[in-house]
Amino acid sequence: MTNTNWQAYPGETTLSDLTQPLGLNVQNFLSAATGIAVMAALARGITGRQSSGLGNFWVDLVCSILYILLPISIIVAVILVSQGVVQNFSHYIDAKTLEGGSQILPMGPAASQVAIKQLGTNGGGFFGVNSAHPFENPTPFSNFIEYLSILIIPSALVYSFGILVNRRLHGIMLLSAMFIILFAGIGISLWSEFHVNPAIGGLPFMEGKEVRFGIFPSALWSVLTTAASNGSVNAMHDSLSPLAGLVAIFNMMLGEVVFGGVGSGVYGIVLFAILTVFIAGLMVGRTPEYLGKKIETRDVFFAVIGVLLPCAVVLILSSISLVVPGGLAGLSNKGPHGLSQVLYAFTSAANNNGSAFAGLNASTPYFTILTSIAMLLGRFGVIIPVLALSDSLGRKKYTPPSTGTFPTESSLFVILLISVIVIVGALTFFPALTLGPIIEHFLMIGGRTL
Repeated sequence: MTNTNWQAYPGETTLSDLTQPLGLNVQNFLSAATGIAVMAALARGITGRQSSGLGNFWVDLVCSILYILLPISIIVAVILVSQGVVQNFSHYIDAKTLEGGSQILPMGPAASQVAIKQLGTNGGGFFGVNSAHPFENPTPFSNFIEYLSILIIPSALVYSFGILVNRRLHGIMLLSAMFIILFAGIGISLWSEFHVNPAIGGLPFMEGKEVRFGIFPSALWSVLTTAASNGSVNAMHDSLSPLAGLVAIFNMMLGEVVFGGVGSGVYGIVLFAILTVFIAGLMVGRTPEYLGKKIETRDVFFAVIGVLLPCAVVLILSSISLVVPGGLAGLSNKGPHGLSQVLYAFTSAANNNGSAFAGLNASTPYFTILTSIAMLLGRFGVIIPVLALSDSLGRKKYTPPSTGTFPTESSLFVILLISVIVIVGALTFFPALTLGPIIEHFLMIGGRTL
């Protein structure tokens, strides 16, 4: 329902072949379509001229499913089936291994769920190990198709937003800012992953990775999915190098505005854009404007709530979990990595991602309840302020740009927007990241383990 798809259970042993498509896939479509509907409402608010209408949610929801999500999902599902992703209602198969042992092979309608889990930036796997399972992601080509599926709709919606608000170039500027942050994260993650680990005798970081993919596709996947609010994994993030794990966590801490979820990435980065023009307005002593609408105290209040509420949820629930027995009982590691496990869990839940440092035992009543709270607050605690902001903007007059208007279609805007995004993330989370993955990195290069 929240587009998070946090799973503390293996689907093939916990849910039936009927529950997965009807119970989970329906929500995969609806939650993604909800994000598109909220983005459309925001665009109408910006383009409105003293209007109180934001459109019809039901129409937006149905059209998003019928004209975007469902047709592309069918195409992707067929391609995945051609690569060997299972799609049937067969009984589980008893198979003999090469060593002569026995193994039960799970079956089910996986391809249809994998398609929308990626396209809708959901991420919930049909099988417990998600896209690391050979029946969900068997070949390098299927891996590429799933990469592409994760990014194609969120990135297209950023450009679409520019068209909807009649500022195509502004959409391109938002997209440019996202790509710059994404490439920076990919560079840091790959640099860290391809360095040997002194703590384990100089061996490469292959723990937790599928040998059919290796280091590069696994590290790239971790960056793309955490940037795009998609909780799927093709390797275990708990085994990433400390800095690669930091990039994954930090992508989510930014509010997953680097493409982000379907629709949610757009309205997430628009909140930062409003803060950016507000800061620029303060610099020149002029009332800030965004796409022809004056940004006033009420608008900044809604933007700040939408940006900071998930941050507060992450820090408060993580802090509680690191001092109470219920939280500490789930840790599989002590020291900074244990902190990272808890921090990652609540960051993922509050920012609608769903991936995890899988070393954390989250299938307990304690983590089930607290992560559920984090999911609800992180999803609707942003949607509600965005809709309130949309209504506020829609009721205002259009203000033509003047010589004092800060241009939102320039490279200067992109630089300032990136600065605001990174600074907000750094000021909010840098102390926690220092105690977690950053300290772990320096311990690792010193050859120390905990």
